[in-house]
Amino acid sequence: MEDLERVEQLLFKDNINEAIDLLNAIIKSPAKGEEIIKVKELAITKLGQTQAKHEMADDLYSLIEEMKGSVGMFSKAKAAKLIRELVDQFLNMRAIARKGKEIPLCENCISWAKAENRVYLRQALESRLILVYVERQDYNEALKIASTLLRELKKIDDKALLVEVQLLESKAYQKLGNVSKSRASLTSAKTTANGIYCPPKLQASLDLQSGIIHAEEKDFKTSYSYFYEAFENYDSVDDPQAVIALKYMLLCKVMLNQADDVQSIVTGKLALRYTGPELIAMQQIAKASQNRSIAEFKTILKQHNEYIEGDPIVKSHLGALYDTLLEQNLLRIIEPFSRVEVDHVAKLINLPQDAIEQKLSQMILDKTLHGILDQGKGILVVFEDSNVDQTYTKALGTIGQLGKVVDSLYQKAKHVQ
Repeated sequence: MEDLERVEQLLFKDNINEAIDLLNAIIKSPAKGEEIIKVKELAITKLGQTQAKHEMADDLYSLIEEMKGSVGMFSKAKAAKLIRELVDQFLNMRAIARKGKEIPLCENCISWAKAENRVYLRQALESRLILVYVERQDYNEALKIASTLLRELKKIDDKALLVEVQLLESKAYQKLGNVSKSRASLTSAKTTANGIYCPPKLQASLDLQSGIIHAEEKDFKTSYSYFYEAFENYDSVDDPQAVIALKYMLLCKVMLNQADDVQSIVTGKLALRYTGPELIAMQQIAKASQNRSIAEFKTILKQHNEYIEGDPIVKSHLGALYDTLLEQNLLRIIEPFSRVEVDHVAKLINLPQDAIEQKLSQMILDKTLHGILDQGKGILVVFEDSNVDQTYTKALGTIGQLGKVVDSLYQKAKHVQ
């Protein structure tokens, strides 16, 4: 224990290499007695945490490989827990730091677990492999593994791991655009979670996914409630995902056309500690939305490309918002005219003529704009809104109802005969 205290002191003074050397010495020392084994377990955990924190991917990979040959000193449960924790620490590093070794690592550990007949460890590692495939956008491979693993987990009734895999399955389906299957998997995960103690982080992940699915269905009010629950749970355990939940909360307010609320949320007691470029980007988007300014909107998208274009959830919804703003601006500019050059409209809105022509064509097809495009002359001809005579439509409706009455009378007449 004295050696571990020395390690903490070295880490506090940022003497990382000395601390790692001392931890390696503790791990490699002869194992005699329960106390020594306990110290070794703590040293392995601390070494993994230190290497993960300082993104020493190669060293952590080697540590996991070495652990496979020396787990005999621990009980099966403790050995499985150590391997699982070390793999989690490796996966928690940034993708660029992992150097693409996450899939080989998981596959090697799964093969080892199979050879050692460690069923529970193999299943836990397979769930991590599913997570890696989801992160790498290989959703079909993730679903393939999840399908087999879910059947196993339902048989042995491992509900905690079952919730995690069902949640990952929901994420994979959502990324593939299959919202109905994503919702079904999420509902299964929530139902399973109701029967067990659900840690705050897992509950937050369920709420976050619920918010994302409701946002896909344009139910931003319900989505906001789920994101708020997710944010509170992540915040309670100091998880960095809290920023993501908070960002999505602001996104919902923008999509609900409640941009005024964004400032009050960001300056709230809970949100103040998360102030950063992601939230600043959303604040500026809210301001541009409030001002109905396309130019301002485009400028912000370029300035904060990493936090907007880099997040597929934000990107998809802000793309829809941009289209709505563009339509509103075009309708406002066109309103005074019966005939107007497309080039003139493009200059007024400060966008390329080709993009404006394409958008106007779409608006005419969607019947949000009544008119035609004379592309030969580059002119938009706007028609006056006229009240459509409903006589023909109502007459057809009446004839249809009379047809049903005649058919009904005919059927009754047949029975009388």
